[in-house]
Amino acid sequence: MEKYTSTRDKDVEISAFDAIIKGFSDDGGLFVLPDLADHNINIDKVIDQSYQEIAFDVVKTLLPDFSDFQIANSIHEAYDDSFDDYEITPIKDVDNFSVLELFHGPTCAFKDVGLQLLPKLMQQCLPENKHVMVLAATSGDTGTAALAGFKDVNKMGAMVFYPQNGVSMVQQQQMLTTKGYNTKVAAINGNFDDAQTNVKKIFNNQSLKKKLGDDNSLSSANSINIGRLVPQIVYYFDAYKQMVKNGKINVGDEIIFTVPTGNFGDVLAGYYAKLLGLPVKKLVIECNSNKVLADFFKNGVYDRNRPFFKTIAPSMDIQISSNFERLLYYKSGENVDYVKSLMDDLEHDGKYEVLPEILESIKEDFICGYSDDDEIKASIKEVFEKYHYLMDPHTASGYRVTRETQAKYPDTPVVMLSTASPYKFVDAVADAIIGEHRESPIETSDLLVEKTGIEMPEQLRQIWHDEAVVPTKINPNEMEDLVVDTIKDVFENDKSNSARN
Repeated sequence: MEKYTSTRDKDVEISAFDAIIKGFSDDGGLFVLPDLADHNINIDKVIDQSYQEIAFDVVKTLLPDFSDFQIANSIHEAYDDSFDDYEITPIKDVDNFSVLELFHGPTCAFKDVGLQLLPKLMQQCLPENKHVMVLAATSGDTGTAALAGFKDVNKMGAMVFYPQNGVSMVQQQQMLTTKGYNTKVAAINGNFDDAQTNVKKIFNNQSLKKKLGDDNSLSSANSINIGRLVPQIVYYFDAYKQMVKNGKINVGDEIIFTVPTGNFGDVLAGYYAKLLGLPVKKLVIECNSNKVLADFFKNGVYDRNRPFFKTIAPSMDIQISSNFERLLYYKSGENVDYVKSLMDDLEHDGKYEVLPEILESIKEDFICGYSDDDEIKASIKEVFEKYHYLMDPHTASGYRVTRETQAKYPDTPVVMLSTASPYKFVDAVADAIIGEHRESPIETSDLLVEKTGIEMPEQLRQIWHDEAVVPTKINPNEMEDLVVDTIKDVFENDKSNSARN
């Protein structure tokens, strides 16, 4: 059986089961499957498969420890009844490009694709008498999707840290109204990078692991967990299938995907799909004003020593794109010593510089651009007025880059990934379309529906009728103590529930 290793230590060998449960390597690296390009998903077969069937083949290929029954059962529970479109991630035509809508799950964001399946997979590989607390640093959507996916799941809990005043009002309301007995939400005094950095420190704290004991462990709901990342590969293959079925391409034709990017997981999944055989000409990375990656493409220097901007696309307000480490692993020829040296530079100096040949190799597969807030608003307005299609700010961050890519590659079809419902960021969308928003998000939503004729998803309307809990408010250095206290509370309740059952 193939083993996963760490991006920073080739001597690490771990099963897919353990990689999903741990989420994060003890050496600080991320779990990766060596020789990924040696694996293959049959494109001819994909064209006639359902979304669930494609998901089965992708999971079977990359997570080989799971039995056929475990995979099929997990996929059935994750996707059969949780999405409001039978395609799961449908393609829509907008002018001369296509949009892949990833927001038809329970929390109306692309994170649902991974976080509906991850808890089901975890249940299959969790040893008896073991408990897992899943931690998530979130810039908004991961938190809501993690809470929805892990709510009231036996022997598991979910704890979400989000930057206070750093998510949309809708995202915050979603988190605070998802009240499972095993979930906890905390607002930190800081930004997403502060939350993510401290979550990583918690994972790497060996004394904390001893304190938790053998029965309790920690895992991640972010895309640093390979079990969160693998399901996202599926919609690239399914999008290709839909493009063939819609007559946009023939089997074997190359296409381009443009992807809003924060933590680099979504676009990395596209690169994994390419390594697995999907005919992808380019993957276009779309940033907002926190454009660390866009600047990296100019000179090969990844430098987070810069001002942090709060933007109207808050889920992309990130300066440390954790999954970029996995790309560096593959682009460096799986040179773990080299990757570790880069990550050490990032931790100590806040920056690193890659070799010129690695930068060129990255540019062979990727293009990168960005849009500031004004450009994002202009894109939302232009696409609605010209094509009657409503984009959220994250999707809109890539519109200008999409058009530039089309001009450069006019003969290659482009699919733009849409990562969230526009009603999750209704204030920014209303400002772009109408020129104003109301104090109440539900009033703004009604105003936007009246103006556009595009309905608000019922699951978003419902949250304003649910009572919200008051979030715990802490500083980043208090996160570890809160994790310990929450694990004690949640799993004592878990044992009580199990005893009653």
